[in-house]
Amino acid sequence: MSYALRRLVHSFFVLWAIVTILFLMFRLMPGNPLAAYINEQLTEEDQRLIMVQFGLDRPLYEQYLIYIANLFQGNLGMSFFRREPVWDVLKSALPNTLILTISGLVMAYVFGVLAGAWLATKRGTLAEGVIVPIALATRAAPEFWIGMILLTIFAFTLGWFPAGGANSPGATYASEWSRIFSFDFLLHITLPALTLALYLQGLPLLLMRSTMLEILHEEFITMSKIKGLSPWRITLHHAARNALLPVVTAFALGLGATLGGNVVVETVFSWPGLGRVLVSAVSQSDYPLAQGAFFLISLVLITLNFFVDLVYGLLDPRVSHG
Repeated sequence: MSYALRRLVHSFFVLWAIVTILFLMFRLMPGNPLAAYINEQLTEEDQRLIMVQFGLDRPLYEQYLIYIANLFQGNLGMSFFRREPVWDVLKSALPNTLILTISGLVMAYVFGVLAGAWLATKRGTLAEGVIVPIALATRAAPEFWIGMILLTIFAFTLGWFPAGGANSPGATYASEWSRIFSFDFLLHITLPALTLALYLQGLPLLLMRSTMLEILHEEFITMSKIKGLSPWRITLHHAARNALLPVVTAFALGLGATLGGNVVVETVFSWPGLGRVLVSAVSQSDYPLAQGAFFLISLVLITLNFFVDLVYGLLDPRVSHG
């Protein structure tokens, strides 16, 4: 419990630091934050009223306190270009990004962990000579190239999957849950998730394989063999559990990198996610929307990392008692 509390306090501190950096970053940049919002046809009085409306006429410390208070109330501001609350824009894109990210990561890490553990027992065989180069090739290939290959084969040539979007045009659903669990959504997410999985699976596969190769030469593995335990029990129950520790860390880091870096995949497949919203907001100088997107990505990432830290402590008690 003390370990969990320490990690929770640390997570709150990191979130506060990120929130402060986001606040200062958009207000200390050269130029007026409302330059893209204010129309040249507006009079100086109208421009002053807009500055007052957004609270930019107040001292910086007052703006910061108002900003923090609004965050605690769930108010992320108003989008300059979309003319609607930032939260309304983000909450429609966040589920798509989370589902795509988690689906791709789970596929990549389940396959990578199992294949890596199996390859560690096949050192020097033909299987290792074939699978490892393929894993390296998919890891080195750009995401957009993998996506375009999958689109060419499975969407344009075979016609098995749609070429883009999250749902078919004109499709209506009773609720968000019915949309997510619909067969139509499953068809649309298959190719983007598979692209992510192919791109990400190389890291857990090679990391699991190299860690397993080290652990299989440890003394406790030799003792397990002397006890007469079956090879699969030794591999899965003893070796794989210890080899999972660096893989769990890589999963947490990969989750953050993928969550904030899905822009390429979302662009290739026209996926309506947070990455596309963020790029659009930055290109349009829509500071409230960009600030809200950065904050939401940071919040999700810190929350998931907190739970990963707890899981890491369960896998290795030395972490929580160190």
